Formats: sequence, C-alpha cells, structure tokens
Amino acid sequence: MHFTTKACTLLLLILSGIANYSYSQSAVAIVPTPLNMMPGKGNFTFSALTVIRTDRLEDPAVRFLQNYLLEQWGFRNPVKSKATGTSLEITGEGTEGFEAEEYELVVSPAKITLKGKGAGVFYGIQSLIQLFPNARSGTALLPCIKIKDRPRFGYRGLMLDVSRHFFTVRQVKDLLDLMAQYKLNRFHWHLTDDQGWRIEIKSYPKLTEVGAWRVPRLGDFNQMIDPPKPGEKATDGGYYTQEEIKEVVRYASERHIEVIPEIDVPGHCMAAIAAYPELSVTKNPETKVNPGSSFARWFPGGGFEMYVDNALNPTDEKVYQFLDQVIGEVALLFPYKYLHIGGDECYKGFWEKDAGVQAFMKRMNIKDMHALQSYFIGRVNGIVSAKHKQLIGWDEILEGGANKGVAVMNRFGAKSAGEHARQQIPLVMAPGNQGLYFDYAQSASDMEPINHGGYSPLWKSYNYDPVPPGLSKTEEQYILGVEGCIWTEHIGTVSKLKYMILPRMLGLAETGWSEVQRKNYEHFSKNVLPVHLERFEHSGANYRVPDAFNYTDSVVVGNSFNFDLLPSVPGSKIYYTLNNKIPGDFDHEYKQPMNFVIPENASRVLKTIVITPSGRRSVVTRTVMYHPKLLPAFSSPNLRKGLKYKLYKNNLNALKQPIMVKEVDSGITKTITLPEQYAGKSKGLIAFEGFLSMPKDDVYHFSSANKSVQIYIDGKLAFDSETPYPKFDKPLPLFLQKGQHKIQVNYLFTAETPKLTLFFSSHSVREIAISESMLAH
Repeated sequence: MHFTTKACTLLLLILSGIANYSYSQSAVAIVPTPLNMMPGKGNFTFSALTVIRTDRLEDPAVRFLQNYLLEQWGFRNPVKSKATGTSLEITGEGTEGFEAEEYELVVSPAKITLKGKGAGVFYGIQSLIQLFPNARSGTALLPCIKIKDRPRFGYRGLMLDVSRHFFTVRQVKDLLDLMAQYKLNRFHWHLTDDQGWRIEIKSYPKLTEVGAWRVPRLGDFNQMIDPPKPGEKATDGGYYTQEEIKEVVRYASERHIEVIPEIDVPGHCMAAIAAYPELSVTKNPETKVNPGSSFARWFPGGGFEMYVDNALNPTDEKVYQFLDQVIGEVALLFPYKYLHIGGDECYKGFWEKDAGVQAFMKRMNIKDMHALQSYFIGRVNGIVSAKHKQLIGWDEILEGGANKGVAVMNRFGAKSAGEHARQQIPLVMAPGNQGLYFDYAQSASDMEPINHGGYSPLWKSYNYDPVPPGLSKTEEQYILGVEGCIWTEHIGTVSKLKYMILPRMLGLAETGWSEVQRKNYEHFSKNVLPVHLERFEHSGANYRVPDAFNYTDSVVVGNSFNFDLLPSVPGSKIYYTLNNKIPGDFDHEYKQPMNFVIPENASRVLKTIVITPSGRRSVVTRTVMYHPKLLPAFSSPNLRKGLKYKLYKNNLNALKQPIMVKEVDSGITKTITLPEQYAGKSKGLIAFEGFLSMPKDDVYHFSSANKSVQIYIDGKLAFDSETPYPKFDKPLPLFLQKGQHKIQVNYLFTAETPKLTLFFSSHSVREIAISESMLAH
C-alpha cells in the first residue's frame, strides 16, 4: 500500500505504521531466506519423467521428496543410483568442508544438483520444494538458481503445551511437518502442568490414570470460577503411551527434529499431586487436576499467591525417588541431549508455612526460599546427569545461585540473558515480549480470538535478534538459538493453533536461520510472504490474514491523503467503509487508489477488511484521517509550580458518573499523584487542575498506565481509560502550540493503586512521562 499526505507545517503523520504491500510474485520465495542466492537464466522443467539419482537410496529425506511429488503433483519419479538425461542429483560428494546443516542447490535448465550431508540434504530438499509453483499442472517450471546455505543458529525451536489442551499424535505430527517445512529443528514438548499429565510413566500409573484427566468446563481458562466438585467425573484430557512417544520421536527424527520433553517441577505440579498427594507439603487428598479455573492471585507489581498447593516438597526424599523413576523412564524415550525440567513460577508460600520444611532448612543451613529451590534444582540436576542428559529449564532455575552444567531457556529477555552468557551458561532465547509467545494477540484489535494478552505481530518475531547487545564473540557462542512458544490455555483446536502460529512461525524461522544484516522485513512482506500465504490458502490450512494496514488502529494527521492498497494474499479483495461501521463484502470494494481532502478541525474514519478467495477474513482496521486545528498556548506569567487538587470520597461510581458526595481535601501538589496522607488508606476520586507546558508545536497523544483516568487538555478530552479502543473510538490527538495549556485530570484511585503516571507522545517523540517541571497553576 502506498500512502502520501500533503500536510501543512507540523501536520504530520503519527502512529500510522502504514506499509507498502505492493508485492511481486517473486520466482524465489524461500523461507527462511538462504544465505546466498544467485539467480540464473531459464527454468528446469520438472515432470513425472524426471529421474532422481542419488547415492543415498535409503535416506529418509529422499523418501520425503518422493512422497511430496506423489501427493502434491501426482509424480512417481524413479529413484536410481545412476541416471542420464534431465535429472535431480542428490549427493554427499564434495561436501567435506560443509557444516552439519549446510547444503548447496544448483538448478540449471538441464539438471538439478543438491549437495549436503545429514540434515543439510533434508534442508536442501525443503528449499527445492519451495521453488515449485503454487499452481499445479502437468509439469513444474523451477527457476534456475544457485543456493549456498546454512543456518545462523543450531537451535531453532518450537514449544507446544499439551497440558492445557491435549493434541493427538496425528496433530503433533502435522505440526512437525510444518516445522520441517521451515527448517525448525527442535520440538519442545511441554508434557506436564497443573491441567494435565500427558506421558505414561509405568512405575507411577496414577500419573495418567488420574493426572491426565480433568472435569470438563466451558469457558475461558483462568476466568472459570467453579473448581471441580465432589463426585464430578474427570472425562476431559488424554495422554501419550510410551509407544506413541517413540513413534513421535521417530517421525521427528526423519525430519531432523530433536524432541525435548519437559517435566515441569517443582511448581506447576497439580496434576501429579492430584495423583499422588504425598508429593506436596500439604498432602491434600482433595487436590484435583485443574480444569482451567482460577487457582492463583497475581499482584499488579509482580508476584502471585496460590490458593492450592501445586509444588513438590523439596525436603522429602520420596519426592527425589519419584523424580528418579520418572526422569529415568522419560530419558529412555528421548535420545537427545536436553531434558527440560521447567522450574518456573514455583510458589513457595506453602513451603514457608510448613514446620518440617523450616526444620529442614535450619538443619541444612539453607538461608531462604530461593536457596531451597536452588537445592531442589541441584538435586534434580544430579538425577538428570545420572541419566546421561543435560538439564535445561526456565530462568528461575538459577534463583538462589547457579547450578553447574545446566542450560537456560530465557523468557525474561536480553538483560538477564547477557548476564548469563557472561557466566558461560548456554541459553535458548524465548522471551514472550519479542514476538515469540504465539498465544499472544497478533494485533491490538478486539476482533482477535481470545488470547493470553500482549501484542506480538509477525514483524516482531521476524525482526528479533536473539543475541543480546554488548556480548563478546566468545560470549555470543553461549546463545544456542531461539524458540517460539505455544502456550495453550486459550488454544484448544488445531484450527486456532494454526491461526495463532501462521504466519508468525515464518518470522521465527527467519530469526533462527538468517543473519540479522540480511533480514529485510519490507522485502519479506512484499515479495516472500504473499507466496506462502497463497500456499496456506490453497492447502486449506487456517492462518491469520494480514490486514490492509500494518496497524489495526492508527491516526494519520494532515489535510490530504492518498491510499494505494494491495492485500498480501493474492486474489483477495479489500472492502471499506467511511461511516465508522464494520465493513463486509456487501460494502464498498476497493478497486483503485483513494484520495481524501479533510477540512480543518475535521476527521474521517476509514475502516477496511481483507477477504481471501476462500472467504477467510482479516480483522478490521481503523484509520482516522484528521486535520486538527492548532490550539494556541496560554500566556500566564505569574504561574507557580504544581497543580491544584480536590479529593472526593465515599459513594463513587465509574468516572462516567462520579457521585461526589463529600469533598474531603484540596490543595497544591507538585506532581500528578495522590497526596501521601491518603495513599493506601481508602479509595476515592481526585481531580487535578492547572497548566501543562508543551515543549514544541506538535500533534500530541496523551495516555496513562493506570485504570480509571481521564485527561482533558484545553477543555478537550485527550485520554479516557474507561473507553479503550477498539470497542469505542478513543480521543483524537491534539495539535498544541508550544507553551502552557490547561490540564485537568480525574483519577478514580484505590488503596492498591495510589500512584498515577501520565505520558505524552508525538510523531517525533516517543512516550515520555509528564514531569514535575512541566506542571504549574
């Protein structure tokens, strides 16, 4: 999409994030993008007569290619050790200097040659398959090209949580196929948690007899208020037998994917404790597998409190005997290096209250709860090592002191990762706030399906660099790679699973494979992504249809606007409205560039939707075209520092209809916050008045991190947390002259949230907190 605006001075584009989706049907659209590509001239004609010559007749990768050609093209290509004429040659000859996952693919008009060894051959075949056109016919024209390729990271992972929602062996295999297509090579299988134990353990049969099943519930996880009732049958769930586990491991191995099991301890163990209550300090026989009902309270400033004990007892030798048996059986099923033990979000409140735990800590000279968890992790590390595996866990396994020989899966981000890399701890990067938690929403729209929260669009997973800044070359070597996570509290079907990971998984694949300096999101979104979206469309796989605009909610400021739109899914149509209504295929169809001229102090709302050939729909975007009038500054030479305030208490409703029964205080405050004498004591409404000094002529947005806040500037509503977009249109930005402007702030506070923080931003200034120096009365 192309956007232009004829703007007066300082009437500038802000927060639009508009992309140009003028894609071209590139002949080469391989994901992840190869390290080196040199296009040639002409095409190779691939048909059922093309002979596959290989010195690897028994290689599963060759069988994989045969199956693709048969299933997708109907070709039964012969495979021979020798061949003449037009052929595809797959060989390990001349690969002495190749790295483990490196390959070379050369397509000429007369012949295709693929060189590699091990995984390299398989990845070369994946790239070859992506050269085949989307449209099926009697033959396939493959563009001539030379590719020399290898990955940036050896660990390119995807995690699937099967505890919150169970997925069958067939469904897991389908996910492995999708991973293989995009050269992801580590499948992290989150097998146990509070909502289900999913792996058969022969020495502890109740783990699946009891722990794999929960009472059925309708509704959203963590919103349910009804825990299991006495006598209620547990019929929702499932588990994998050890033979099924072996089958998945074998299937993954043929696709050069290592499977890493996760047995989450010492917290997140409610399903195990439901089966064997004696594993916890409370030993509560009424503990049930959690069906998704709330069992914890999370505090605004961080931390949480569990209502039900879901942690193993770190002081009981029988717990370590249990883990020795469980880990022993698990280790025999997974023939790879790492075994994941979770270690995250362990609530220690029940430990603190237990007299036996306190006596143990005193006897063992363990100073605090973090050190006690460190003791537990150390014991488990010894068990894992004895099974000839290396322990990997989430960041919290290092609380209380590092355990030697462990690896960390980082979910907290670059700061802690940098510290751990400097300590020479191997790291896999999986921070949720960098686009790698695929249970997060893909836009800010409330049309997105129910999700965990947060905002992780495709460009975040694509642009993310797993290596924290400031590391030396030696320290960078401890960054093993990257992983995307599919937590499934809100993902209960394959259809939603595909929607949540596609196309974000393509961004993950690029991040794991491609060097940072070679990534170009604009090129990717225009020329590569549309080819793959078209494949998803043809295959019938569910996926998220990208919007007509990069951002679902944006404000563009100026007096004249031109929009030149193109959907990212070939063959799709864009429909729009200009009356602030939700568009559909009965509204205006976009067919040519649109031009709008907006009068001063007026606005117009453009809403769009993309509908693909199969009928899939994007979320609706809202673009406000706004031509604001400059609000002049006030000349007030005798102003003093601070703001006036009035505080009201007692019978208060929401900000929309406050009932101010009693004014209890008034005065002057230097900052926009609750006076200290009222903080933490009660609740009420405080109203601030005065002047705010703006640094320059600009178009400004105002916001607050608090709930129940209204901001008025020069009498105009500038922010209202009570009516968040997109359910209601949020206030437009204000064009303010440099200098003093009247400000009024209404804040409905509670004892838990006395502190108030306000922000302003513009096209040229990122979000900045309003400081004391900007306030006057």
